[in-house]
Amino acid sequence: MSEVEEVQEAPEVQTPAIFGSYPQPELIREVRGMWGAKGSGDTSGFTGLEKTEEFARPAVAPYGGWFDDVVAALREDLESDGITDAIEKIVVENGQLVIFVKREHLRTVMQNLRDDQDLRFEMCLGVSAVHYPNSKGRELHGYYPLLSITHNRFIAVETTCPEEDPHLPSVVSIYPGNDWFECEAWDLMGIIFDEHPGLVRMAMPDDWVGHPQRKDYPLGGVPVDYKGAVTPPSDTRREYN
Repeated sequence: MSEVEEVQEAPEVQTPAIFGSYPQPELIREVRGMWGAKGSGDTSGFTGLEKTEEFARPAVAPYGGWFDDVVAALREDLESDGITDAIEKIVVENGQLVIFVKREHLRTVMQNLRDDQDLRFEMCLGVSAVHYPNSKGRELHGYYPLLSITHNRFIAVETTCPEEDPHLPSVVSIYPGNDWFECEAWDLMGIIFDEHPGLVRMAMPDDWVGHPQRKDYPLGGVPVDYKGAVTPPSDTRREYN
């Protein structure tokens, strides 16, 4: 071996710009404390915790295994419908395939995922609403887990809408079991599901003001009485430092 060993530098990895505005994670934020609470005090005891959160880094094909087959079949179906821009990006995290779609094409995507013989996602396990207040114009997300009983596969579809226009198309006509889940997402997060057969509150009283699972919903204000003991409202408890 020579005294001077030649070291070859690894080639620079280029991030493919195939997703337009998504070459990097969609949302990056600095969080302090367990929940990132501001104003009302963090009672978790983790006020010294600081971390950076990344959200939904786009994947690049090949995605691996049957993920490629699902994406290819869906793209083929959409192209046959004359739609080429429905899919915003593909995300593969923790061994799960998540397909981000534009809200105006949500019904078409879900219809193809259910009916295509190569896809056959017969079951939609509801919709989970999520609030990202720092993601301007995409604050409210609808997350739809889908199960193919035929092919024994599990994926998810995700779409977004802004707080100023909190509308998503209802998929109850395609997956009737989503009826109550969409009502709950409206009740607690304020997403309006257009053409839902009967959008009503599920957990809160009919005259309740606001949507209490949004991150900007004020905490506290109501003491909790349980078996003779009273827990003060969260906004009046002391902060643990």
